[in-house]
Amino acid sequence: MKADHSSPPACDCRESSADGVRERPAPEQPCEAALAAYRRALVAGSLPTEAVAGCLVDLHLMVADRESPGLMIPVPPETASYAALAPLQEAILERRRTLRSTRATLSVFEALYADVHRTRQPALTRLSGAAVISRALDAGVAGCREEVRTAHPGGGRPADVLQEALTRDLGNLGRGVRQRTVYQHTVRSDRATLAYIEQVTAAGAEVRTLAEVVDRVIVFDRDLALVPFSDERHEALRIRHPSLVRFLARGFDEAWARAVPVRPERAPLRTPVITSDLQRAILLAVVNGETDAAIARRIGMSRRSVAEHMRKVSEQLGSTSRAQLGYLVATSGLLDG
Repeated sequence: MKADHSSPPACDCRESSADGVRERPAPEQPCEAALAAYRRALVAGSLPTEAVAGCLVDLHLMVADRESPGLMIPVPPETASYAALAPLQEAILERRRTLRSTRATLSVFEALYADVHRTRQPALTRLSGAAVISRALDAGVAGCREEVRTAHPGGGRPADVLQEALTRDLGNLGRGVRQRTVYQHTVRSDRATLAYIEQVTAAGAEVRTLAEVVDRVIVFDRDLALVPFSDERHEALRIRHPSLVRFLARGFDEAWARAVPVRPERAPLRTPVITSDLQRAILLAVVNGETDAAIARRIGMSRRSVAEHMRKVSEQLGSTSRAQLGYLVATSGLLDG
């Protein structure tokens, strides 16, 4: 039978790669050029090499005719499938071997990671109960090497808390550990807290006050910090994460730079700066619409003291209502500067 040497339509499959393995999966349906060329090869027995669609060579459906150079002969699909699929199957097997090997290697590192972390204390730990928190404080003090930073919101502290803190702090100061504490200005009127401050400052501690302290925090060196876990008094969060502890230490240092030193041996404790700071904090709270109770909690004053302060300012500005007082304070210039 005479071979048909007419050229087939251009193949729209991907061109064959240099090693005969397709670079992307073959389409589920062969192209029209491949089907037409293969049909003509089956009918004619062979086709010129240049008339064979590239995908037929990739699939090993057409091979060179050894007896007739320049011609290619068709191969039964069942026979061609071995040559076409064998490289793909080998590649899949190799990928599976690589997958198993990589999994085995990672499992060794996973065991190492878990073993190291079992011996390390967690970055965040919730502490519940006064006794548990007290032990955590004792451990923090015992392990402290250079400095303790503490900040306490509110007014004067309970006498029993101050006594417990005094024993701990004097021992720490005796070891040469620096201690810096920030309170709110209102502790300057609390006898128990002032007595504590007098004893620790005599031992080398440094104490300053601000109109407001955001929240309670204790930082030991830059390794450990304790902060409230919630609004409950006897719940705390122990922090060992280096970045978080560093953040808290920096926040304390910024507050410290703005605070006013407390020197119990010198009078008066209530300087014009202290009085001005307190007045400004209270007046800002009034402008923001806070109640006397909310202001008292934030400033560390009694509610009665806040109410008395409000009464004096109202008389000074001629205010007859809380809303009018906020407006008059905002427009009076008292908050300027």
